[in-house]
Amino acid sequence: MPDMSSSRKIHIGGASGYWGESDMAVPQFLDALDKGENLDYIVFDYLAEITMSILARQKNADPSKGYAADFIHSVLTPHLPRIAKHGVKLIANAGGVNPQACGELARAAVKAAGLDLKVAVISGDDLSGRLPNYADTSEMFSGERFPPLETIASANAYLGAFPIARALAVGADIIITGRVVDSAVTLGACIHEFGWDASELDKLASGSLAGHIIECGPQVTGGNFTDWEVVADSIADIGYPIAAISDAGSFEVSKPTDTGGLVSVGTVAEQMLYEIGDPQAYYLPDVICDFSDVTLEQVGPNKVAVSPAKGRGVPDTYKACATYNDGWKIVSLWLFVGDGAHGKGEAYGQASLKRAREKLRAKNLPDFTEASVEFFGNDSHYGEFSEARSSREVVMKLSAKHADKAACALLYREATGLALATPTGLAPLSAARPKPSPVVRLFSFKAPKEGIQISIDVDGQTEIMRDTVSGTSPQKPTPISLPEMPATEEMASVPLSTLAYGRSGDKGNKANIGIMPRRENYAPYIWAALSEDEIKMRFAHFNSGKVERFFLPGTQSMNILLHESLGGGGMASMRFDPQGKSYAQILLQTPIPIPARLLES
Repeated sequence: MPDMSSSRKIHIGGASGYWGESDMAVPQFLDALDKGENLDYIVFDYLAEITMSILARQKNADPSKGYAADFIHSVLTPHLPRIAKHGVKLIANAGGVNPQACGELARAAVKAAGLDLKVAVISGDDLSGRLPNYADTSEMFSGERFPPLETIASANAYLGAFPIARALAVGADIIITGRVVDSAVTLGACIHEFGWDASELDKLASGSLAGHIIECGPQVTGGNFTDWEVVADSIADIGYPIAAISDAGSFEVSKPTDTGGLVSVGTVAEQMLYEIGDPQAYYLPDVICDFSDVTLEQVGPNKVAVSPAKGRGVPDTYKACATYNDGWKIVSLWLFVGDGAHGKGEAYGQASLKRAREKLRAKNLPDFTEASVEFFGNDSHYGEFSEARSSREVVMKLSAKHADKAACALLYREATGLALATPTGLAPLSAARPKPSPVVRLFSFKAPKEGIQISIDVDGQTEIMRDTVSGTSPQKPTPISLPEMPATEEMASVPLSTLAYGRSGDKGNKANIGIMPRRENYAPYIWAALSEDEIKMRFAHFNSGKVERFFLPGTQSMNILLHESLGGGGMASMRFDPQGKSYAQILLQTPIPIPARLLES
């Protein structure tokens, strides 16, 4: 682990991981500054693909909307005087699909507070005016054709960090961007402070890793943690993460003193593995990152040191995402109680679908494009490995998709109309009636950097820049030696959760599960037990695509990708868990054979 004691460092706090995040981070950081703790920047990540589609609909309804209003009302308006007092700079992708409107409101807030702070607005990510240029583009993962242009709600390139660094160089105190890659808000500060240039790939990858670690706020300080019991009593006061980043690229993760939660090798490892693909080829606009040899070390209470990552090249394209409308869906929940609750719900759901389909045929309308009767409360998420098939209370989810909004409403009408004829034990979950909602799908593609102009507006002074990095072929990473199973000996079997940490998430219709052993000598046994075939069996009820495994020798951990496993993912999915958040918990129940002597020690 590199020695950071003699390196120049900057301190960056991660305050938001999604639009709707709690507003406690900024006052917490400002209180820490009042106590003399170090903090130079506060960064905010508000944008997910689903968020972009919601903001696009807002802007279509009202051209003055389309940004994360929380940044104005919950961050700037109440806290600007203290922010200015401490000289801490803010970087946020709060602009959404309307960064100019967000910027104007930020400037108005600064003026109302009587302060002299410069606000920069970075735009250029919006590709909606260039859609015909991409009409022949294929989807990055599925190979599908580009959706009809008239169905597209939003289309944005994931910009990088160099425009953010440029805005800081010309004196910006508050930077508002549209769609940038999540880690860019952190990397941009590093580029500015340390003078990193576009050729220093290892440093760019390391700054990106720091951004990735803190981009989800308290997920790295004990939130969503496998060992949740150790932080349960302090979740209400959980601390938000601070990365102390050195000019060499290594960094330490901590949190403000006297806050709840936990910063440990386990919490940091879970976040490092969260929602990545191939850990040797994690593509970002400024650098292709290799996290496979990164090491983690507990260097103090609530302080973990992270070694630098490697850079393997630079893409000549931006990842871009379009969201598009693909019909309608209806989702309704029904509670059944008593012996045979699952069977009652199944009979009711299928009868409701049968009636609705008969009505559709009578109207000469096509069948539902997709229909689902799904259960919660009977271990259904475990598929064939369920241990609670005789549960006496279940929630049945009845859902369907159709091109016609009225057809979706018809299904709910037929289900409610059948309520008096249902098997016994039906109890309403809510008096509110669900309404059909749009099916919004994600289309990921590569947009050439050439031709995309990036605007940097600092209080009316605007300059245009293009990506300063030309593409370079990805360097071939060092081949990885996989763990070897030691000689056979007396074995015991324990759940994976006894041996490892785990966290899962989504990327479109793919789920990612990161698994890190609690001790390095567990790794060979975990790798051997979690074969692709074993993983396929565990998720056969969800996954219709291939399974990939990747090994990270630096932490002896593994990353698992389940392709086509989320029912379309995001707002397109009708699943209870459209983002795969529960998948690690499912896998952590897998029995793992391991030498008894290792358990005894």
